[in-house]
Amino acid sequence: MPPNNPQPTIEPASRDDLDTLADMWVRLARDQRQYESAVRADANRETMRETLGAYQVADGLFVARLEGDIVGFASVSIERGTLELDSTRGMLSNIYVEPAVRGRGIGTALLEAAEKSVAERGADELLLEVMADNEAARRFYRREGYDEFRVTMARSLEDRGENDTHSKEDG
Repeated sequence: MPPNNPQPTIEPASRDDLDTLADMWVRLARDQRQYESAVRADANRETMRETLGAYQVADGLFVARLEGDIVGFASVSIERGTLELDSTRGMLSNIYVEPAVRGRGIGTALLEAAEKSVAERGADELLLEVMADNEAARRFYRREGYDEFRVTMARSLEDRGENDTHSKEDG
């Protein structure tokens, strides 16, 4: 590889990475606000640091390092629900790459590490959520072979009368 195009290293995160990753998560959450995310970035930093710590302990937290600096991360787990399912599902809860290094395959490498991690723990598939208006992320996941599986719909409950499009006879 030419020296001006160093390749990232994808590896499990260490406890020493958690503060950096919590700060990255805040940037991710702030970015998602433009797509109508209701998650408060700064207010949730400490909670997310603890959550990322739990992923790290469970071997579900990966970092991308470029020339020694963390430039991205992914967190993944095995879905644990109360219902018996026909398949074991992995859940990708976060993936983030610093904007300055996007387009270099780092997101793909993180996604592959996440997929491998849950596959080794018995998952048959990996689920993730993406904001409906985040077309760049949706393109990325489609390019990586992901298809829509479940659609979440939302409606504001404030000023319901203004949102109603059907007449009272329809109800």
